[in-house]
Amino acid sequence: MLEPTERPDAVALLRKAGLRVTAPRVAVLSVLGQQPHVNAEFVARAVRDNIGAISTQAVYDVLRVLTEVGLVRRIQPAGSTARFETRVGDNHHHVVCRSCGAVDDVDCAAGEVPCLTAADAPGFIVDEAEVTFWGTCHQCQTTGSEAASSSEPAATT
Repeated sequence: MLEPTERPDAVALLRKAGLRVTAPRVAVLSVLGQQPHVNAEFVARAVRDNIGAISTQAVYDVLRVLTEVGLVRRIQPAGSTARFETRVGDNHHHVVCRSCGAVDDVDCAAGEVPCLTAADAPGFIVDEAEVTFWGTCHQCQTTGSEAASSSEPAATT
């Protein structure tokens, strides 16, 4: 069983955010720290491997709370289930493989938020721009369509 004190970084992050430290929260942060851009079902399976029985709904609840306080970022590329990552507070975007669904981080060339400005945003103050780049990952380029047959889209760091 995973004890909350075994992950001091996660414990510190939870306390700093004003959240109670629980084994499920620590385990979810640990999974996402090691495997970003995965969906809730993947997180639930990995958390079960670490702490034992936990419902998928409980994992969704933890992900929602962690997202609300800014410890986790939720992304949802078109045609994909929501994915989660712990890389927050910076100005980065994502690249998605059209073949297998792999997701990776892409630093913003502009560096400052927002990296794009809207030509017309009547009455809005724009503070963020989400950019998703689409292409074909290296593995799919070299293996053809074999990776496309995978039931779980790949997640990369």
